[in-house]
Parts: sequence; C-alpha cells; structure tokens
Amino acid sequence: MKSSVLIVLLALSTAVGIAWAASPPRVALPAADCIQTTQINEWRIVDNRTAIVRTGPKRYVVKLQTSCPQLGHPPGLIFRASPANLSVNQGRICGDAGETVYSRGQAPCAIESVSKIDKAQFDQLKASAQPRGPSGAAPTTNSSPH
Repeated sequence: MKSSVLIVLLALSTAVGIAWAASPPRVALPAADCIQTTQINEWRIVDNRTAIVRTGPKRYVVKLQTSCPQLGHPPGLIFRASPANLSVNQGRICGDAGETVYSRGQAPCAIESVSKIDKAQFDQLKASAQPRGPSGAAPTTNSSPH
C-alpha cells in the first residue's frame, strides 16, 4: 500500500515538473519598452486573445491568457497595470503578472504577454483585425484595484 502511494506521488510530481518545464517563464518588457497607456493612439482587436497597440512609433502585440470575446466594445480598452507597476513604472503595461485589460461588457482579462513588433507586423495584424477595434479610440487606464 505504501509503495503504491509513493509511486502515485512520484508520478504526480514528475508530471508537474514536466508541465512547469514545458511552459516558458513570463518575460516582461524592460520599463523603457513598456506600453505607456497615456500615449496609445491606435489599437485593434485581432482575435479573442490578441490585441495590437501603437504608441507613436512603438507597436505592440498583447496576448491574453484566455478568450475575451467582448473586448473592444465602446468606449474602448481599459488597461490595468499590476500593483507593482502602478508605482514603479507609472502604470505602464509590460507583460507582468497581474496586468489586465477590459472593456464595457467584458470582465478583466489577464495579459499573458506584451511584445514589441515592427511596422510591417503591426500592419499585417491590423489588416486581419476585427472591425470592432477602432483606430484612434483612446484607451484608458485604471489604477484602482478591482
């Protein structure tokens, strides 16, 4: 009996270790490369788990942890920085744990990653974006805990 319990525990710990090793660690952008939410001048919803954002010459792809089908409904995207980034990075969105985005009718969606992309990548994603992600709509930030 004890040996079967030990075998089950060993198998479970091995499975957890493999799953942990298979998922890449979260890598946030350096502070200088983060999305400054007050400077967003264009955004689009590419699909239920992807948005693109432009802040002047800088362009980003924002990946979400789960599907957020109502994201992008008016008045726009509302980004919420992680508690650490509220004070350290003035509320910038870097791809850190605890960051979310939401809009009216959509509960907050956890951000999985934020990556900088070039103009060609941005334009390609923009061409396939859903029409409900308006250009020029000003996203807002929310620094209050939810």
